[in-house]
Amino acid sequence: MFAIPAIDMIKTGQNIIVLRKKAGLSVKDLQDVFGFATPQAIYKWQHGTAMPTIDNLVVLATLLGVKIDDILVVDKQVDVQISA
Repeated sequence: MFAIPAIDMIKTGQNIIVLRKKAGLSVKDLQDVFGFATPQAIYKWQHGTAMPTIDNLVVLATLLGVKIDDILVVDKQVDVQISA
């Protein structure tokens, strides 16, 4: 058994909401910056049903004025068994 880190998607989504509001940005603002036709991707990030891609995380961190590590919530208690 190995304990490996895993991203908590729900808590990360909640964190995106808090950071977005703190930065004074709306979902529409993010939609416009990312060039999305609809806000669905942003809502999926916020609900924890999807994660931003790496390149979108870089842009999101810049917009929110934080580091990528400040956006992601990592749970380091995930146990995985590796079989050979």
